[in-house]
Amino acid sequence: MTTLRSEHAGDIAAIAGLTQAAFANAPHSSGSESAIVDALRAAGALTVSLLADVEGQVVGHVAISPVSISDGSHGWYGLGPVSVLPVYQGRGIGTGLINQALAQLQAKGAAGCVVLGEPGYYQRFGFTKVPGLQLPGVPAHYFQARCFGSAMAQGTVAYHPGFAATG
Repeated sequence: MTTLRSEHAGDIAAIAGLTQAAFANAPHSSGSESAIVDALRAAGALTVSLLADVEGQVVGHVAISPVSISDGSHGWYGLGPVSVLPVYQGRGIGTGLINQALAQLQAKGAAGCVVLGEPGYYQRFGFTKVPGLQLPGVPAHYFQARCFGSAMAQGTVAYHPGFAATG
């Protein structure tokens, strides 16, 4: 049985290990995903940090952190990294983590969330390509947003400086 819960201090090493394992063979990986999560945590910028736990083993993790947008929009966040141990991928764990994380973010009164990732996967969570909202240096169709309110942000998005961390 899979349990979704917020991270605790004792989970940090397990999160690092599973994040490294989840991205080890991913063609789009920079290899820095674990360092990014650690940097976000150290900066107090993990707005949402959820784990998937199967019988005491941490098998999945999702992070959400604040982003800034050049139009001055407030209350926007970035989803990711999302990590699931390879042996547990394809079992709905990532889906459960993302749905729960977005629900928590929305309950906190967030205006919206952006994600850089595979459009076919993230569209199922309500993310869409938004003309006028961009992340420099990435193919536009991989950058998507989901608005929780009535005003979609417009402009250039910058992720938290923790995303510059390297392994």
